[in-house]
This record gives sequence, C-alpha cells and structure tokens, in this order.
Amino acid sequence: MEPQVAELKRTIEDTLCPFGFEVYPFQVAWYNALLPPTFHLPLPGPTLAFLVLSTPAMFDRALKPFLQSCRLQHPIDPVDQCVAYHLGRVRENLPELQIEVIADYEVHPNRRPKILVQTAAHVAGAAYYYQRKDVEADPWGDQHISGVCIHPRYGGWFAIRGVVLLPGIEVPDLTPTKPLDCVPNRADRITLLEGFNFHWRDWTYRDAVTPQERYSEEQKAYFSTPPAQRLAFLGLAQPSEDPSSTSPELPFTTLRPKKPQNPSRTQGWLSPSVSPPASPGP
Repeated sequence: MEPQVAELKRTIEDTLCPFGFEVYPFQVAWYNALLPPTFHLPLPGPTLAFLVLSTPAMFDRALKPFLQSCRLQHPIDPVDQCVAYHLGRVRENLPELQIEVIADYEVHPNRRPKILVQTAAHVAGAAYYYQRKDVEADPWGDQHISGVCIHPRYGGWFAIRGVVLLPGIEVPDLTPTKPLDCVPNRADRITLLEGFNFHWRDWTYRDAVTPQERYSEEQKAYFSTPPAQRLAFLGLAQPSEDPSSTSPELPFTTLRPKKPQNPSRTQGWLSPSVSPPASPGP
C-alpha cells in the first residue's frame, strides 16, 4: 500500500475503528468501471476513496453511547444520525483535506442512489457482492433476485454505511484488493440469495459463512422493533420535533428514504456487469 494511503487509512481507522467500523481504500475508477455513466462518481479515476462499514460491535460502541448522550433529530433514523456523527469526525480530524461523504441512504432528486454501496464494497475488497449472475443456470425464472454482500469474517452481520471521497488525492498506483469469495459453491449461493430475497426476516442468510461475531440478541431485538418504538426499547426518550434543539449537526444529506444497495431490502437498482482492471467480477 502506498505510504500516503496507509497514513490516511490509519488516521481514519483511529477515528472510526474504536467505535465498531472498518475502512477499505479504493480508486474511484474501479467503481466507475463497473457502472454506466449515470451512476459514476464525478471525480478523476485515480481519486482515493474509502468504503466504511459497521461491524456488530458498532451497536454497543457507537450507537448506544450516542443515543444516551445526544438529542436526536426527528424523523431521521437514529443509526443514520450516529453514523453521520462519526463520519463527520473524519472530516474534523483531517481539516487540511477536502472530504466528501456519501451515506448509504443518500439519493438524487429522482430517487436514484448517489452511491451503490455494495458495488463499492466489492471493489474495495471489503465484501463479496453475490448476484444472480454468479449462479450458473439459476432456478428463478422471471423472479427478481437482489444481490447481497457477504463479509469473510462477519458473514451478513454487518452494514455498509457509505464512502469517504478525497478529491485532489490521486493514487494511480494503488493495487486492487480482491474480495474473498467465501461462498464459492453454487448450491450455497442459491441458498444465500433465496434466504436474502425470500426469508430475510429470519436472519439466516447472514450465516452464509460462520461469522466471527453476530449481532447480540439486544441488537437483533432493537432492529426487529418497529422504528417508532426503538428508543423506548432502550429506555430512551423520543427525539425532539424542534430542529433548533438538535445535536449534533449532520454533515451530509439528511433525507431518509428506503436504504438502497445495503444488506436490507434492495430492489430495482443496477448491478455491476463488468470487472475493473485487475479486480475480479462481482
């Protein structure tokens, strides 16, 4: 890894990793190479970016302390507010750099996602993006089958939170890291994609590989609770309706639509179809 990339990665990791996040560097060109121009990031190809994901530890290390210490902004999802706060700290800790953050849920006015985070996770080598085209002679006929990322250590027990872009920092010699194909068997891929698409509420697709860590029972219960009842589940008050009373200020778009291209319910958005240079197909 180039010294500049290693130094920036270390700084971002020092900011995020103690709170249950992981970061992975990639070039904008690797991402753009998989997608048509409509979905491209409008930056030079060698521009450095970092994929950010949350591990099971984020719930206890970041979310619960955040909810206990901050007044929340209604009606934005508390997890998104927590992630926004921590990604904002990356900008604060690198004040000399121009930094752009795109959260996983951000969309353009036409509702098209600003970032396809599963594609970004794949090209960054963070998690393998399994799709229908990865199953030879698939059995699904005319059914729509969404893809899903699987992490080699956490299986499906993680979430992709967004990307950190560093315009002006170009790393043409950065070497791609291949995501680990941890579900290589056709039958297992069918089980994974069917579990994700048809039985996602039972959590079992997340065990496509034996994870080193899963969500705790409390965390599973929190995410299984209707959103309006989640703070009460943790014994906390509901967020204020008054925007002037909120803290902290969110560092990027706060629109909260249905999350696109994350390990949740994703429908209808483009999947990558070709491989970037020196990187495997998704």
